[in-house]
Amino acid sequence: MCLILLDWDPEGDHPLTVLANRDELHARGALQAHFWEDHPYLLAGRDAREGGTWLGVTANGRFAAVTNFRSVADMQPGQRSRGELTVGFLTSKERSEAYLERVLASGSQWAGFNLLLFDGVDLVWGSNRSEDGVVHLAPGIHGLSNALLDTPWPKVEAGKSDLSALIRSGAEVADSWLDVLSDSSMAEDDLLPETGVGLDKERMLSALRLVSASYGTRCSTFVRVAWDGAVEFAEKTWVPAGLDPDTVAFDFEVE
Repeated sequence: MCLILLDWDPEGDHPLTVLANRDELHARGALQAHFWEDHPYLLAGRDAREGGTWLGVTANGRFAAVTNFRSVADMQPGQRSRGELTVGFLTSKERSEAYLERVLASGSQWAGFNLLLFDGVDLVWGSNRSEDGVVHLAPGIHGLSNALLDTPWPKVEAGKSDLSALIRSGAEVADSWLDVLSDSSMAEDDLLPETGVGLDKERMLSALRLVSASYGTRCSTFVRVAWDGAVEFAEKTWVPAGLDPDTVAFDFEVE
């Protein structure tokens, strides 16, 4: 997962609205969003290699998402899968703050990550590449890519602006929300971050939706949670690779 845009509005009817793009190697197997057989209350896509997920929600109102922290030092094999961080939270009853504190205390077991957690009450973020510990998000629009929360990379700033405009428009159709994530235009060179991957790759990675021969945006996801228990979820597949390219959608009530 390489771009997450969210609106945190704890005083509104819909406290949490999330738009997210998952970027991955095209060759890496994955299952589309579904309710898992081994955890029937968990709705998420699933990494076929490690069994974890990049983003998920549950029928009891929990939400979790993870992104990688991009740096050359974090491109080393052999560490634990970051997809287990989301599953561990979604299949537990632990409060978001307590779970994140525990994960960060042993954060060296994983390559760099950002973790967003919502337990139905509190929304928190943390990273094993930050010294801030557990951060309770302030109300408003936030963006997260492969740096720390709200780092002003071009794709983050553009996405936050588009999400803000969409919220003001009162959009209700899932496809309208997912359209925010479809822009594949790249940023100007003078706006690009320097993360050690080289200029050509920085250019490709600067788009909201990544397009390349071997790596890119695999799916876009929309999640909206209401205080009355209603959850809306839609996922659009960009790279079929054996998956259904249509949008799958789920609406359910928190138990």
